[in-house]
Amino acid sequence: MKALKANKWQSVCTVSDLVSGSGICALVNGQQVAIFSVPPSAGDKTALYAIGNWDPIGKANVLSRGIVADIGGVITLASPLYKQHYNLATGQCLEDHSVSVPVYEVALDGDTVVIGV
Repeated sequence: MKALKANKWQSVCTVSDLVSGSGICALVNGQQVAIFSVPPSAGDKTALYAIGNWDPIGKANVLSRGIVADIGGVITLASPLYKQHYNLATGQCLEDHSVSVPVYEVALDGDTVVIGV
């Protein structure tokens, strides 16, 4: 997991609330945040990602319902609306480099998933 760098952390759920390869949505500081648990590859640990839930192209809070995929070694999320892919680590849209979504620090505190605010 990423090192805890944020000034404050907000608890959002427990690890058991997450489904590997899927997303959930949580309200963090008044913003909808999509949180993803990505299955490990080649012995790695399960990775957690958190991005804004707002799809800037589809204009709806739906990214937590997207499909997680590996595209050329980049862990991405396909929007459920128009299928644009967002890099889960950077928030950058792969199809349109002028578009991105916010990325949040996410970590585990024991069995609790926390988001940096």
